[in-house]
Amino acid sequence: MDILDKIIAYKRNEVRAAIKQAPVSKLVTSSFFKLEMPSFFKALEKPEPSIIGEFKRKSPSKGVINSSANVEEVAKGYQEGGITAISILTDKEFFGGNNNDLHTVACFASVPLLRKEFIIDDYQVIESKSIGASAILLISSVLSKKDLARLSALAINLGMDVLLEIHDEKDLDKLDNKIRIIGVNNRNLKTFKVSFESSSNLIGLLPANCLKVAESGFQTTDDVKRLYLSGYNAFLIGEKFMGSGNPGKTATDFIYDLKEKMK
Repeated sequence: MDILDKIIAYKRNEVRAAIKQAPVSKLVTSSFFKLEMPSFFKALEKPEPSIIGEFKRKSPSKGVINSSANVEEVAKGYQEGGITAISILTDKEFFGGNNNDLHTVACFASVPLLRKEFIIDDYQVIESKSIGASAILLISSVLSKKDLARLSALAINLGMDVLLEIHDEKDLDKLDNKIRIIGVNNRNLKTFKVSFESSSNLIGLLPANCLKVAESGFQTTDDVKRLYLSGYNAFLIGEKFMGSGNPGKTATDFIYDLKEKMK
């Protein structure tokens, strides 16, 4: 059993426990069901590279990245530095996150929030809305085409955008026409190794009408510029920022340097 299989198996048990603890009837009483959150799609549509800053404390591949990080401080630093959107890991067991991280930021953020989670059940989609997410991540490789269509339709009906994450060409076979944002993860979720070949090789196969996000492994603005010029709209960056002593400042400096290189 590889890492991804372990995560999904754990997630199934976690969802069953969550349903008992906080049923859907409780989730829908959240004030976020009455609010229109900032649009993830519209934020990424701008005619320049969009940087999605990620908040995560650890990962299966890197171990502890930043265990003492305060989500409110990091999110405010990201916003002040010019981040287009914020991705927040809510998985506790493998990434050290929790739902309250996203909920806390949603109470003050002016940028859209992506819930980064291993979503396999309708309950998690409704839960995402209840904690203030503007968008959810759906991973093609862990969902059937039928499940992907159902989960994405539910998210869209709740007013959220969907970022469909793919890792290879066959993942595109499950693409639902309602999905407008596709992410190519440079990290293999079975081995957690990173290669920019994924983004480079798949860009020509992605639908022209979808926004395109390159995810994982970015360390330099040169890599971002190269992939932007190849056709990507946005770039999800986590460890580069979170592994520094000051994620907000690191993101600010990175964005400034990128803008200088794009002139």
